[in-house]
Amino acid sequence: MRKRLIMSFFAMALLVFDGGVDVKAEARKTLSEIDKKLKLLNKPAIKSIKSKDGDIIDCVDIYKQPAFDHPALRNHTIQMRPNTIFASETSTTKHESSPAMLTQTWQKSGSCPKGTVAIRRYANLYTRENNYIGARGDINLWDPLVEFYNESSSAQISLKSGFVENFESIEAGWMVYPNLFNADGEPRLFIRWTLDGYRRTGCINLNCAGFVQTSSVIALGSTFSNVSTLHGPQFQIKIRIDHDPSTNHWWLQYYNEVVGYWPAEILCYLKEEASIVAWGGDVHSKNVKPGHPYHTTAYMGSGEAASELFGSANFITNIRVIDYSLQLKYPDPAFFVVDEPNCYSALIYKAEIALSCKREVPLYSSGTVG
Repeated sequence: MRKRLIMSFFAMALLVFDGGVDVKAEARKTLSEIDKKLKLLNKPAIKSIKSKDGDIIDCVDIYKQPAFDHPALRNHTIQMRPNTIFASETSTTKHESSPAMLTQTWQKSGSCPKGTVAIRRYANLYTRENNYIGARGDINLWDPLVEFYNESSSAQISLKSGFVENFESIEAGWMVYPNLFNADGEPRLFIRWTLDGYRRTGCINLNCAGFVQTSSVIALGSTFSNVSTLHGPQFQIKIRIDHDPSTNHWWLQYYNEVVGYWPAEILCYLKEEASIVAWGGDVHSKNVKPGHPYHTTAYMGSGEAASELFGSANFITNIRVIDYSLQLKYPDPAFFVVDEPNCYSALIYKAEIALSCKREVPLYSSGTVG
């Protein structure tokens, strides 16, 4: 369902070429629909910043951001900081490579004034169950190869609750997705959420109303100043998501910068707690399913096997959860699940989770799973 949600706007554009009777009329109608959607996504900017990577960052009045197109937020009062002081700890990870906040590329070209939030302009439409109120992790940053334009590769932290077929989920991390991000292969900061297992609701970043951004420093969908290299310097991004019991909002932090929150008004099962926390990587492709005659060669992370460990495999460190004791804890019990073990691998190594994809291709014979 995620793929259908993300690609639904492309379907309108593709139909222009198959309209038959009045192609020009259909084209005008389609362009009008796309233009309306872009106007909803791209709010009037107080200031615009042209980034060296080609992105345009709009500094939008905090009260005119896309979140407030959601009917449940019409009378919502913005909260700039959480009311609760969340638990924290000093990192003791052996391989700490990037103690300072990893900057975003656009920040080299300017900054947004107070009273605004930084929003990347859209050029096209494109554990076991428990009671958790917070999670965090340091996610190794790579620029994985994706084979096709409509494939994506990501690494993220997710908090979920609800029924298996109709779950709610909020997540954050980095993503490579050419279809969504101007056809480049750069990893970008992203959030994603759904209220029904991605059947009818949910989207990436600010593509739809819901998430309330408060930061003028961080832009969702922007690239990073550095990425890891095989057997070379390693870079991580620090992500934390915390529940504020005084408001039931879920707050996102990038390092120590508060980016914004998922407001309680749009949540149901997640309104008070999460039952599952997951750290990991995803590859989304039409060519990832049992029995498919061709399997994508898209990488997860570095493209190396998880057993290669630090410097080669994609990893997540400083994995912690917060429960009602309000203490940071290493998740116990912790386990991993690999949907495609012939291609992708995972392991828990000491306090680290390494996830990646093997390079061996082909992976199938005679059109069946090998």
